[in-house]
Amino acid sequence: MARSDGYLLDNRQNEAGERFDAFTALFDPTTFRHLEGLGVGPGWRCWEVGAGGPSVTSWLAGKAGPAGQVVATDIDTSRLTAADRPPVEIRVHDVGAEEPPGEDFDLVHARLVLVHVPDRERALRNMIKALRPGGHLLIEDADPALQPLTCPDEYGPEQRLANRLRQGFRKLLADRGADLSYGRKLPRLLREAGLHGVEADAYFPVASPACTALEAATVRQVRGRLVAAGLATDAEIDEHLANVETGQMDLTTAPMISAWGRKG
Repeated sequence: MARSDGYLLDNRQNEAGERFDAFTALFDPTTFRHLEGLGVGPGWRCWEVGAGGPSVTSWLAGKAGPAGQVVATDIDTSRLTAADRPPVEIRVHDVGAEEPPGEDFDLVHARLVLVHVPDRERALRNMIKALRPGGHLLIEDADPALQPLTCPDEYGPEQRLANRLRQGFRKLLADRGADLSYGRKLPRLLREAGLHGVEADAYFPVASPACTALEAATVRQVRGRLVAAGLATDAEIDEHLANVETGQMDLTTAPMISAWGRKG
């Protein structure tokens, strides 16, 4: 992630591990499918931007093998210790404020990162700069404005409360500079940056246990800020968490849009 003034979803909060576990369950299959399609293999040099947890970094290391290299960066690398062994190199780094950690990478990948970065334009330039000619860029980011609800089937008071809390969460994100419609822009931005063979798709999970776990962890993580901003009361949050705990709500996340292209 990028440095910011009071990042809303701090990696060191207790709920962060639960959120990373949910992201792994929800999005790793899609990410790995795209990486396989790009041909990641032995000897590749890869930069994993805003790595967060170890799952994608470890997968890349397994594919690149001892002859390859995986540079995993984040402003907080505390959750990357499980991947800290060759060919992985872990660095504290802010993609939107610092020069790339090297050049001539075969692959640069970021997932659910740039939507939070204040200087997204510089971050994208840095990622492309780091690629070798013919290297691949894969960016995967959410678009909460494209589908803003946590319960698309809003048929009762429980669902209406869930969606109101999601609206409050989106306001907190926007107030901190997040671009809630960033995901849909990715294909155009990659083309405008001069990448070739640009393609994109979207993944939109609905009614999965991982969605339920992610919702509970996220609401617990931001409840203090929701209450402080007057966007919800403690009683409403307790009611929503109890509703989520029943496992009977069809909860979803914002669509994750994956876009990829090749440097000329």
